[in-house]
Amino acid sequence: MNFPLSFTLLTAAGQISHDTSFEFYLNRLGINEIEGPKENIWGEIGSTLRLIFKNRGAPTHITISSPNSGMYTDFFHENMYIVDEAVLPIPLRKDGREGFFDLEIITGYGGVKLFLHVDVIQGVDHQKPAARGEPPLQPVAHGRPHPLMIMMGIALILFSASLYTQIEFLNTASFIILIVGALYTWYRQT
Repeated sequence: MNFPLSFTLLTAAGQISHDTSFEFYLNRLGINEIEGPKENIWGEIGSTLRLIFKNRGAPTHITISSPNSGMYTDFFHENMYIVDEAVLPIPLRKDGREGFFDLEIITGYGGVKLFLHVDVIQGVDHQKPAARGEPPLQPVAHGRPHPLMIMMGIALILFSASLYTQIEFLNTASFIILIVGALYTWYRQT
C-alpha cells in the first residue's frame, strides 16, 4: 500500500515541541554589557532550552558555563564569538527531575558577569485556557453617543450662550453639567 506522505513525515508532524527561548542582548547599554530576560528562565524536562544572544555593538566573545547542571543536561561550558546573533541550545534530559541549575555568562575578559537561575519543571499543559475577552485599546462604537459626550455638547452650547448673552447662570449651569457628566462616567465604570 502506498501512502501519499511518508511515515516519517507524518510522525514528525504529530510531535509537539515544548522548547523555550530566552533572549539576551549584548552591548546594547554599553560596552560588554549583558541584558538578561526580565522573566524567570525555565525549561521543561526533555525539551531544549534555547538562549538567543543578540549583539547590538562590536563583535564580542562570551563564555557560558554551568558547574551544577549535571543532573539536568550534558551542557557544561561553551565559548562563543558573537557578531550579530547566535543561538545556544541546551538540551534537557528526559530522565531528569524537577530542580534548578545556574548559568554564568561572562564577557569583557571576566569583567562583566551575569548569573542566572534556570528552573527545570515538568511538562505543562500547553492548551490555552479560555481567555476572557480583553477590552479593546480603542473604544468600540455602539451606534449611540456616550452620555459624557452629550453632556459636554450641552455644556458647550450653554457656555457659548453665556458668552453671547452675558447671563451668568448659563455659565454656572454649563459647569455643573460638565461635573455631573464626569461623575456619572466615573461611577458607571465596571
